Amino acid sequence: MRPLLVRLHRWFGLTAAVFLFVSGLTGSIIAWNHEIDAWLNPGFFTAPTTGPLLSAAELAARLEKAEPRLRVRYLPLAVEPGKALLVYVEARPDPQTGIPHPLAYSQVALDPVSGAVLGRRDWGKFSLARENLLPFLYKLHYSLHLPTVAGRETGTLFMGGLAIAWVIDCFVALWISFPSLRSWRQSFAFRWKAGGYRFKFDLHRSGGVWLFPLLLVLAASSVAMNLRDPVARPFVSLFSKLSPSPFEVAARQRTQPPGPAMLGYAAIEVRARQEAERRGWRRPPGGIFAASQAGLYGVGFFAPGEEGSLGTPWLYFDANDGRLLASEIPGQGTRGDLVLQAMYPLHSGRILGIPGRILVSVCGLAVAGLSLTGLVIWARKRRARQSKALKARLV
Repeated sequence: MRPLLVRLHRWFGLTAAVFLFVSGLTGSIIAWNHEIDAWLNPGFFTAPTTGPLLSAAELAARLEKAEPRLRVRYLPLAVEPGKALLVYVEARPDPQTGIPHPLAYSQVALDPVSGAVLGRRDWGKFSLARENLLPFLYKLHYSLHLPTVAGRETGTLFMGGLAIAWVIDCFVALWISFPSLRSWRQSFAFRWKAGGYRFKFDLHRSGGVWLFPLLLVLAASSVAMNLRDPVARPFVSLFSKLSPSPFEVAARQRTQPPGPAMLGYAAIEVRARQEAERRGWRRPPGGIFAASQAGLYGVGFFAPGEEGSLGTPWLYFDANDGRLLASEIPGQGTRGDLVLQAMYPLHSGRILGIPGRILVSVCGLAVAGLSLTGLVIWARKRRARQSKALKARLV
């Protein structure tokens, strides 16, 4: 049994080492995505104009009026003095052809006082330019920038499949790290003074043992985020009932097919504040996204800097008449719902705030290190086998 598991671990390691190395390094960086991005691109994140601030809805309306080829897809609602408002945009379809207008960017920085455009960029563009570096690394982390084929995001599917194999390999690696019960302490030990190959071997084996719970969480949450609908939800539903997604609920309650959004961001924000007040929520609306194909708006409630934490409730409204269609409240629902809600906060470390993000950065470096030491160990053993075979032939 053990020789088979060793081969499985070796095959997985050789196949996935490069991808996990890249994913680990990029993950350690994007845990601080916003901070590093703002440091690299101060002109994109800061606003020079002083004076009365316009509302986020007004800024979005002015942008859409000035550039009728686009519509705002995601609108942060916290307008802060001295900081640019970063909105995500998408191309509107041409009324004549139904084909989206050509649009070379997907994110726009707006001056909150004047409404002027401070910068534009295509988020996730394959580019190492300063303004594109962090979005490039972020997309590289979960998709390797592989192309979309026949409407399918091959990079997301590939990395999701790799994460499934990683989950299995976590248990395989743990099993083979304990060759016998008598020597179990050795599997936790590091021979610091040994140096060379022995120390690299300990880094790989013992490092994996110590980090096993964290590595398993990273691997499982990767599956949940990359393959949520095709894999994660069906798997979790085997153990717990799952509530319908907000989009499923919205589709059932909709009285007419989705069409062009009739209500603007201002009207939806007012409706969201009214509903939050009725529910007794204290947090303000923090952001609105428009799902044009589904015909709804989603409104998240969080203070600036809280995005991605576990306690972010969302309300979903019909884009045409503003009716409340569905809600998604973290901490509420079935056990399966709670498991899926926790996946992104666990993977990003945001569930524990700054300490969690530090831990995720360290784990990302550890994943890269385990991949590298695994290759070193394989190369060393391969040379030893080749040398032994050569000596046997000479004799």
